[in-house]
Amino acid sequence: MSKDKIEGSFVALITPFNEDGSVDYEAFRTLLKFQQDNGTAAVLIMGSTGEVSMLSADERRQIIARTAQFKTGKLKLFYGCTGNNTETTIDYVKFAKDNGADGAIIAAPAYICASEADIEQYFLDVADSTELPLGIYNNPPRVKTDLHWTSLLRLFKHPNYVIHKESTTRVGQVAQVIAGNPDVSVMCCDSPNLGLVIPTMSLGGHGTANMTGNIAPAELAEISRPWKQDGDAQRFRDAYLHLLPLLHYTYSAINPVAVKSLMKAVGLPAGSLRRPLRDLDGDALNTGLRIVKELGLSKKYGFKG
Repeated sequence: MSKDKIEGSFVALITPFNEDGSVDYEAFRTLLKFQQDNGTAAVLIMGSTGEVSMLSADERRQIIARTAQFKTGKLKLFYGCTGNNTETTIDYVKFAKDNGADGAIIAAPAYICASEADIEQYFLDVADSTELPLGIYNNPPRVKTDLHWTSLLRLFKHPNYVIHKESTTRVGQVAQVIAGNPDVSVMCCDSPNLGLVIPTMSLGGHGTANMTGNIAPAELAEISRPWKQDGDAQRFRDAYLHLLPLLHYTYSAINPVAVKSLMKAVGLPAGSLRRPLRDLDGDALNTGLRIVKELGLSKKYGFKG
């Protein structure tokens, strides 16, 4: 059975915090509306951009239960459900399904540096445990394990996998996945240093799973539109080159330090980073504010400053 493919901008949302460090749920509501109103197709809550590794298990469950109540049907809500082992991951996935999630994104458990064969089985075990739509996040810089395209294509035969996000630097890997014609949405990280956005979209990718959309959602929606008609390549090139300074800025510090610091500075309800991460200030922050203003984002979105 063919799956419904998500196309366009899939934003990895930040986790907003109050001044006392607790999760700010009203800010979550505001940020979700900001994404919905500006063309985002789906969001990932509690990915690496959401500082998920620094959230407690109770916070993770509360975030799922409470933000799922903000669903309107216009924006798909996926949740990062990776645990530190297979059973914990399955528990998070089941909790997400029971509380109304639209889907979950899974990466390999961090730090254990498992073999590729073990991680392939892990993804199969998780998929077999649920009917919730799932996505695979291949992100070896964060988790060490790196899935080859042959492993990915085997996994995508499972009916519960609907999304693939690639965060390597291998254009050839993306090409092989797309050439295999899997019944999933093929997306890539928006990092300009990885350099996957242009080849992924030109080869028939379905969008980007991005971080920069936190502060420029309409712009990321534009460069994440699949190429389906004459003129799409030129449209994309113009939009991508215009946005390039901001893309480089949001990846100028470890995710999500730059983008969350910038969101807070322009008046979006982001709050501070959770320690040991610290907000940018001084010249580093002013550079981002200058880019936002020069790109016309301050005027467009009514940002302060």
